[in-house]
Amino acid sequence: MTNYSTDVSNSQWQIISKYLDLKRRRKFDLREIMNGIFYLVKTGCQWRMLPKDFPNASIIYYYFNNWKNKGIIERLHDTMVKRTRKQEERKEEPTAAIVDAQSVKSTLVSGESRGFDAGKKVKGVKRHIMVDTLGLVLAVVIQSASIQDRDGAKDVIEKLASKRKKVVKIFGDGGYRGKLIDWTQERFKMDLEIIKRNELSQFKVLPKRWVVERTFSWIDTNRRNSKYYERLDDTGVAMVQLSLLRIMLNRL
Repeated sequence: MTNYSTDVSNSQWQIISKYLDLKRRRKFDLREIMNGIFYLVKTGCQWRMLPKDFPNASIIYYYFNNWKNKGIIERLHDTMVKRTRKQEERKEEPTAAIVDAQSVKSTLVSGESRGFDAGKKVKGVKRHIMVDTLGLVLAVVIQSASIQDRDGAKDVIEKLASKRKKVVKIFGDGGYRGKLIDWTQERFKMDLEIIKRNELSQFKVLPKRWVVERTFSWIDTNRRNSKYYERLDDTGVAMVQLSLLRIMLNRL
């Protein structure tokens, strides 16, 4: 049994284990597999560099890939969003969301959707996310950094609409102005409200906007997300979901 700060506690394992098949007899403990995944997400190490007191790295990666492809990681994350909202005395399904994007540098060989953000001078990918008013991620997509925010927002809005049927209001910054507002209303009956920065010469915490910026900082505290190392977009999505899953589990 490992003993790292990223290891899941007994109460946390009770939540996670409900989504895993524990009936089969296995050579490796699934709890130790999950501990290894969380260790990698937090520390940012390579799969092959996982400490030797975990099961073999290839075994841990096999289960990670399997759980990702079967949607188990996403279901775990989405369930914890509902539980966290309930703990904060909110309704399980939010009615408002906040959209924003983050351009992240990628390594030379990584990135299924690698591109160049001319505005921020970043070669890599763009994490486009939707969060609720607590900062919990409702939807996330990985895109090329070269995509304009107003164009890339369509993918994350579509993903949000497919999962969160009760969202009727979206807040965004000036990068989402234009035809996107009408497209969002006509396609999904959601109102996209632009929060403007009126006094550009002064620093000011904008209403609603600071929430999504805080979420990006939460994501970045997990070193696997400090730079983009993943080859596949769905792996990048899973790393974001695992980062927030750790935070929500620690809150309970």
